[in-house]
Amino acid sequence: MTAAVVIPVKAFAAAKVRLAPALTPVERAALARSMAGLVVAAASPLSVTIVCDDEEVVSWARDLGVAVEWTPGLGLDGAVEAGVAAVARSGAERAVVAHADLPLARDLAGLLALGEGVVLVPDRHDDGTNVAVVPTSGEFRFAYGPGSFVRHQAEAARLGVPIAVVRDPRLGWDVDRPADLDLPTDAELLRAAAPGPG
Repeated sequence: MTAAVVIPVKAFAAAKVRLAPALTPVERAALARSMAGLVVAAASPLSVTIVCDDEEVVSWARDLGVAVEWTPGLGLDGAVEAGVAAVARSGAERAVVAHADLPLARDLAGLLALGEGVVLVPDRHDDGTNVAVVPTSGEFRFAYGPGSFVRHQAEAARLGVPIAVVRDPRLGWDVDRPADLDLPTDAELLRAAAPGPG
């Protein structure tokens, strides 16, 4: 079954405003660009489509040799749905939708082996949805923002498709607030990944 990765990328200059107490605007833009590049690299060997509405992001994506879906005025949910539709037109049967602020991202393709329906990777607070693997049929409706993990589980249930929840400490680490810049060590990640008692 063919698959592709969809990554929504906000204008670098406008990204991560909640990090203002810790980083200057130039530093925030550089961090956003760097993290997005890491997520693109984590998509290999799958093809990547960047969804965006910013010319600088378009230029950056083209320099990386990845596809671009121009999505002005659609908001995050609409932009992601447009990206999923774009990869469907290219022949992908499943889309791996990954946010661009995952500094520890690795092996997005590995999620494809974890279920035939919908695979959800929540953030480490079980609140947001950092990665979602969905069929490209166009039926799945995205609902990002606070509490999106619960909404996306409900959407999979509405569609009657199998759902797998993957709590991956690397993919679960996103960067929104200054405290998130203190990345965990490999040992801490291993402890987080270890199954609990019982």
